[in-house]
Amino acid sequence: MPTNTVLKVVGLALIVIGVGLIFWGYQLSGSLGSQMTEAVSGSMPEAVMFRYIGGAVCGVVGVFLVAKG
Repeated sequence: MPTNTVLKVVGLALIVIGVGLIFWGYQLSGSLGSQMTEAVSGSMPEAVMFRYIGGAVCGVVGVFLVAKG
């Protein structure tokens, strides 16, 4: 495979992983435990934030690789 094709495949995979992580974080934020934590502390649980941040990073890197390749 040429290098450009590999970069695009990796970029697309990262975009899909990023969307999956963001969706997982969204689903997790609706759980009873997350809502109770948010009600008590006023902020989202760390698990939700880690998934949102990880999903955003994967998505940005994936878009960069697809655009570069």
